[in-house]
Amino acid sequence: MKAKPSARAVLITGCSSGIGYCVAHGLRRRGYQVIATARREADVGNLREEGLEALRLDLADSRSIALAFEATMALTGGRLYALFNNGGYGQAGAVEDLSREALREQFETNVFGGQQLSNLAIPLMRRQGEGRIIQNSSVLGFVSMAFRGAYNASKHAIEALSDTMRLELRGSGVQVVLIEPGPISSRFRANSLEALRRHIDMAASVHAQHYARVLARLQKPGPAAPFTLPPEAVLRAVIRALEARRPRLRYRVTVPTHLFACLKRVLPARSLDALLLRASG
Repeated sequence: MKAKPSARAVLITGCSSGIGYCVAHGLRRRGYQVIATARREADVGNLREEGLEALRLDLADSRSIALAFEATMALTGGRLYALFNNGGYGQAGAVEDLSREALREQFETNVFGGQQLSNLAIPLMRRQGEGRIIQNSSVLGFVSMAFRGAYNASKHAIEALSDTMRLELRGSGVQVVLIEPGPISSRFRANSLEALRRHIDMAASVHAQHYARVLARLQKPGPAAPFTLPPEAVLRAVIRALEARRPRLRYRVTVPTHLFACLKRVLPARSLDALLLRASG
């Protein structure tokens, strides 16, 4: 049997486009009180014009996170049923080409910001005796592809932190759930391209020819990869994570996620490496 939404409050990060935008609107239509957040003021304004309660939140800025959480409490009367840690981006590039700054920026946004929000929400949810922390991970949270080292590492970190929180919160009423999408239609490619150009000296790299192919792939129209699904596929998983009385620990979305989860269990590591290299392009 499923719990009914009944205007429960949900805080969502990364709502300017893609998954966050879709989930924010989808949950609002379903009757939740949605607090949608975005890094840029222009995006916050657009979300408000579309009828959402929206706040500015920059995951790389601890003060911004604290202020947004405080504002969320004012909007919800001090209650929060769920946090959907969705915000993030993908830093492409060979590991040997990644500077310390590039890795730090990836982790500040993809890992540290979401964990700060979780740590703000947990005491409140513990007092309520219920709550859901839903983490948007990735197929790259349990397998790794070449030339995506920073992103792989950030998603593996989210998986480890989520598994640990789940153990530590047992019996508290707070559920920790991972969403593991594969390719989803979004601005992910555009944001990855921006990060690649900002942090990687592609012309000077030993991998210059590979980067030329990456640039061509990131800039071409149409789906980035086979089996790409629209963000509504993630919305359906988030709804199940919110409303199932006993949610799954992981919701896998898209064929590649299910496939690689299976292959990781049955294949020798070197055989899996060969497939991951092909999938890495």
